[in-house]
Amino acid sequence: MVTILLLILTYLAFIGLGLPESLLGVALPAIQSEWGISLDSAGLIYSIIIGSTIVSNFLSGYIIKKVGTGKILFISFLMTGCALLGFSFAPSYMWFVIFSVPLGFGAGIINVALNNYVALHFKSRHMNWLHSFWGIGATLGPIVMAASLGVSLSWRTGYRTVSIIQLSFAFLLLLSLPLWSKHKSIKSKDSIVHNVSDGIVKVFDRNIFRMKGILYALFTFVFYTVADLSIRLWGSSYLVQIKGLSINKAAFWIAVYYGSITVGRFILGFASFKVSNPGLIRIGISTSLLGTLLFFLPLPSNLAIIPFIILGLGLSPILPAMMHETPNRFGAEKSQAIIGYQLACGSIGGAFFPPLIGVIMKNIAMAVFPVCLLISVIIVYFCTEKLRLCFNPKSSK
Repeated sequence: MVTILLLILTYLAFIGLGLPESLLGVALPAIQSEWGISLDSAGLIYSIIIGSTIVSNFLSGYIIKKVGTGKILFISFLMTGCALLGFSFAPSYMWFVIFSVPLGFGAGIINVALNNYVALHFKSRHMNWLHSFWGIGATLGPIVMAASLGVSLSWRTGYRTVSIIQLSFAFLLLLSLPLWSKHKSIKSKDSIVHNVSDGIVKVFDRNIFRMKGILYALFTFVFYTVADLSIRLWGSSYLVQIKGLSINKAAFWIAVYYGSITVGRFILGFASFKVSNPGLIRIGISTSLLGTLLFFLPLPSNLAIIPFIILGLGLSPILPAMMHETPNRFGAEKSQAIIGYQLACGSIGGAFFPPLIGVIMKNIAMAVFPVCLLISVIIVYFCTEKLRLCFNPKSSK
C-alpha cells in the first residue's frame, strides 16, 4: 500500500513539475505590454531558469542523498511555489530575474529526484507514463494562464494560481513524509551516485567523447531542446504578432501543442511494442519536418494551430526513444553517464539558443521564427540519421 501511494504521489508531483514550464512564454505578450520589455529580455529570464536547473542537476545527487527524496521534494516544491508567487507580485523586471533562480533550482532537483526514485523502485513502463504526466502538467499550465488572461486580463493571476497549486503539492508532500521513511529501500538507493567523487569522475569522463556516434547523439539533444523550448518561449508571441490572435487564445493554442506531445507519448508506449526505437525516431523527425514546413504556408488564423500540433506529435517520440536506445548503442556500463551528458546538452542548448533566437527576431522580425525552427529540426534529422548509420551502416532506408 505504501508503494502504491508513493507511486500515485510521484505521478501527481510530475504534473506539478510540468505546470510552470510554459507560463513565461504564454504570459510574455501581456508582460511586454505592461513593462515594455523586449524579446531578448524575456530570453535572459529563461536562460537564468535553465542555468539554475543545470546547477541543481549537478548538485542533486549529493543533496538527495543527504536530505532524502521525500524531504527534498517538499523543500523544492515549496521553493518553486514561493518563486511563482514572487513572480505574481513582481513590481519590475529585475524581480523576475531574482525569482528565476529558485524556480530553476527547485525544478531541477524535483526532476532528478522523481526520475531517480521511479528508476530505482518501479518498472520501466512507469517511467514512460511518468513523462506523459509531465505533459499533462505542461498542458494545464497554459490553460490556467489563458483562463486568467481571459477573466482578469492579468498574467499575475495566472502565476498566482499556479503558485497556489505548487504550494498545495508541497503541503501534500509534507503530509506524506512518513510514507517515504517507511519505504526502507530508499535510504540505500536514494541517489544517482553513491558519493560525490564518483559522480565527478563520471561527469567528466573524457573517453565518452571518443565513442563512435556520441557527438551526433549530444547534438540531437541540443537542437531537439532548441525546437521545443522555442515553441514554449516564442510560440505565443508568434501567434499574437504574426497570426493576429488574442493573447488568451494564443495561450490556449500553446496548451494544445503540449497536449499533442502528451498524446504522442501515450501512443508511444503502445507503438514501441511493434516499432524499434530508431524507427520511432525516424517517424518522429519526419513528422516534425512536415510540421515546420507548414509554418511557411499562409494558413488563416483559425488554422494556425495545425503546424504546432503536427510538430508536437513529431517531437514526442524522439526524446524517450533516444534515451531508451542509449544502452543499446553505447553499452550499459556507460549509459548512465551518457544519458546525463545528453540531458545536460539539452539544457545548455535551451539556455543559449532560444534567447539568441529572441535577439534575431528583435533585430529582424518575428517572421523569422519558423526559419529558426526549420533549421533546428533539420539539424536533428541530420544527427539522428548519422547516428543510425554509425550503428547500422548497411541500412540506407
